[in-house]
Amino acid sequence: MKLLLLEDDDLLAESLAESLKDNGYRVDLAASLRDAEALSTTETYALAIMDLGLPDGSGLDLLRRWRQSGRDLPVLILTARDTWEDKVVGLEGGADDYLTKPFHEAELVARVKALLRRQSGRLSHQLTLGGVALDEANQCVRVADGTWHPLTGTEFVLLRYFMHHPGRVLSKEHLLNQLYALEQDAAAPNLIEVYIARLRRYLGKSSIQTRRGQGYVFVAD
Repeated sequence: MKLLLLEDDDLLAESLAESLKDNGYRVDLAASLRDAEALSTTETYALAIMDLGLPDGSGLDLLRRWRQSGRDLPVLILTARDTWEDKVVGLEGGADDYLTKPFHEAELVARVKALLRRQSGRLSHQLTLGGVALDEANQCVRVADGTWHPLTGTEFVLLRYFMHHPGRVLSKEHLLNQLYALEQDAAAPNLIEVYIARLRRYLGKSSIQTRRGQGYVFVAD
């Protein structure tokens, strides 16, 4: 899953991006409202983390525009504004959660996971679909015979994305976009083939089907 982090403190943004990456997320960074709005029109994100005090205005202005346009992207506000009045304004402005600075990065990661579980309608850390169970906390997968297999970071990210989009044809380019943040060097499209081959060894070839000339489909039944 790819996240958008809107934060103008470079050191904080880089530290948070690294923590989120360690937990299987890919993060695009934006330091201004203009950058965040541009990214949100071209990229697909599962969640946004948003500071309020930015060089070109308040993050709440962007959030209100998103909500008025019908965009239901989960948003976690991250700010130094810590009065209860500020929290009420943020939540009523469309935020899904509110975390004040200073904070522990482990708490932010936990809140991100909770928001994403809520968005997908799940209550646990385990995602189960088509006889496959993915443990997001431990980054491992249980297959039909009940065996658990540990996954590499990239295998985990790729399988989680497939399981959140069952039955949908996903092109190599789209999958690469979800696996790598914008600032990372572009990977070769055949890298997707390598990781899908690894996942098929765990899940069976029929779980991830190839659509020639189109991409891949995770089959849920």
